[in-house]
Amino acid sequence: MAEKVRVLLSEKEVDARISAIGEQISRDYAGKQVHLVCVLKGGSFFMCELAKRITVPVSIDFMSVSSYGGATKSSGVVKIVKDLDEPLKDKDVIVVEDIVDSGRTLSYLLELLQQRGPKSLALCTLLDKPDRRVIDVHVDYTGFEIPDKFVVGYGLDYNQRYRNLPYIGVVELN
Repeated sequence: MAEKVRVLLSEKEVDARISAIGEQISRDYAGKQVHLVCVLKGGSFFMCELAKRITVPVSIDFMSVSSYGGATKSSGVVKIVKDLDEPLKDKDVIVVEDIVDSGRTLSYLLELLQQRGPKSLALCTLLDKPDRRVIDVHVDYTGFEIPDKFVVGYGLDYNQRYRNLPYIGVVELN
């Protein structure tokens, strides 16, 4: 099956919105240090760009969870592939995700991380698909609210392809 990718959000739009989120986080955490927890693999592109735009001290860690496999829809089964390297106790933590879809994965992850004793825990996502929400998840920082389309680019993939696109595109299956 072949697919086509149509631009949904341009590189310029994505860049401008990430700058705005970085400024907001910098204001909200003035005088503090933030610990960014990147959800791999998709969140890595967004987190790197976001971290460059945050003016308060930043530390980072990575976690890998999976709920998709090779499909275009979440399976609902969450698997931790790689856990954090550092403890979260007494840290101001911001989970950085590429997309919030059904909410299943993030609900599970946020509950797990809250049990580790952070001073605060927030969620930042580049993309939010509220129409797909099955479990309510509070998102503190949202880049873009998007329609229920399968998207790629800027870290998001389809069968491990298209992550490197500098924009957000919609996959159209033929």
